[in-house]
Amino acid sequence: MGRALTLVELRGITKYGEMTTLHMGSKTWIMLNSKRVAGEIISKRGAITNERTRMPMSHEVLSRNSRTLLAPLNRWHEPRRLLSSLMLTGSALQRYGEIQELESNQLMAEYILQPELWFRHNYRYANSVIHRIATGAKSHIENQDLKNLQQVTTVFLDSIGSSIVDWFPLLHSIPRPLQFWRSYWEERAQWTHEVLKAWWDPVREQVENGTANPSFVRDTLLNPESKYQGTDEETMYLGMTLIEAGSDTSRMVLNTLAMAAVHYPEAWAKARQEVDSICDTPAGLRLPLMSDLKRMPYCCAIVKELLRWRPIFPYPPDHTLTQDLDLEGYFFPKGTSMVMNLIAIGDECEDPELFRPERWLNGHEADITHNLWQFGGGRRICVGYRLAQTGIFVNVARFAMCFDYEATGKLNSLDLNHETLEEPFPIRVKPRGTKYKQLILDEAERAGLLDVARNGRTPAGEHNGLE
Repeated sequence: MGRALTLVELRGITKYGEMTTLHMGSKTWIMLNSKRVAGEIISKRGAITNERTRMPMSHEVLSRNSRTLLAPLNRWHEPRRLLSSLMLTGSALQRYGEIQELESNQLMAEYILQPELWFRHNYRYANSVIHRIATGAKSHIENQDLKNLQQVTTVFLDSIGSSIVDWFPLLHSIPRPLQFWRSYWEERAQWTHEVLKAWWDPVREQVENGTANPSFVRDTLLNPESKYQGTDEETMYLGMTLIEAGSDTSRMVLNTLAMAAVHYPEAWAKARQEVDSICDTPAGLRLPLMSDLKRMPYCCAIVKELLRWRPIFPYPPDHTLTQDLDLEGYFFPKGTSMVMNLIAIGDECEDPELFRPERWLNGHEADITHNLWQFGGGRRICVGYRLAQTGIFVNVARFAMCFDYEATGKLNSLDLNHETLEEPFPIRVKPRGTKYKQLILDEAERAGLLDVARNGRTPAGEHNGLE
């Protein structure tokens, strides 16, 4: 819905009840303002609420009909099946956890060696994790290419619903010479394609010349024996959308973590105490691991609270009805769009404006989707939610153990400035003490990542280190 509703308006419409009807353009939207109705409609009736409304500009033109986030059902099922097999199996998640730990080793060292670029390190970490998973190789992309990919994501997200044509799709059917707005979107579509292609071509070439490591791209997308029948364009967008989405959302949450650590030092102290009790004992000092997740409920609660307190998306894409729905005396005709109001849903708690991880200490801390809707819901739930959880968790625990944050200027916790390519807000990150600094450097050295962290990029050709 683009920028159609502000955060204030998203909170304000709850005065009309658990559901609010909005007539916007030629479309009817039902804002779902509570967990209860979101569960009833999105989860329990997922079989009829998994379509997307048509977005001619943001999906058909800008994304060339190839981004799965906005894809209609007939173009969504096959990519979703492939991504689910990649992301949701237990063996895959264990393997990816090892990748996340390795990349986190480098991230910690980068924070020591170049603390002023903490925000850039967050993006590099998130990008390199998903790049390894998708391509089998550690990213060796230059900083400008990283910035370009981040900007591609920002342009796409800002595009959703920002064109009048997305609100009145029939305008897309008028003769092309009369579509005076189209050149604007086609220029951005071409630039997006060029940025994605600059990332994709080296990967494709490695597959073609037989030097690629085992990966989703090599063994599924570009494998001639695979059942996947997408065009070259669709294949590139599927592979790159995985990298694009996996890079940016984790970056934003890690940036939010820095803001929360400055504003709520008492929560940071509790997380540190929990981690120390397990990882800094007379038996020895070590960095937290993925295997510690269920032993660190407070750190898990911080992950959930970060997503609730400052959700990455105020509302995810709509869920459009594929048939009529009768619910509790209300009739919703086929084609009605259901939209989860994540601001209102996140406010369904005591003192919602406060960052309070304790609200999640209910025995379900390690279940990232329990009572939390920030990854969407129903059949369209984000396929990478488990990967996101583990990647955020391991860094929450490690940052809590090893680093202190302090403000170096005026901060506004409502202004996270996620779209910027530079420092989003003024903070300083410094190691907690000498022994923690040395622990980080020793771990990076042991993993062969210290020189990489020091030089700011990965040598070309280095693979993921996990045979």
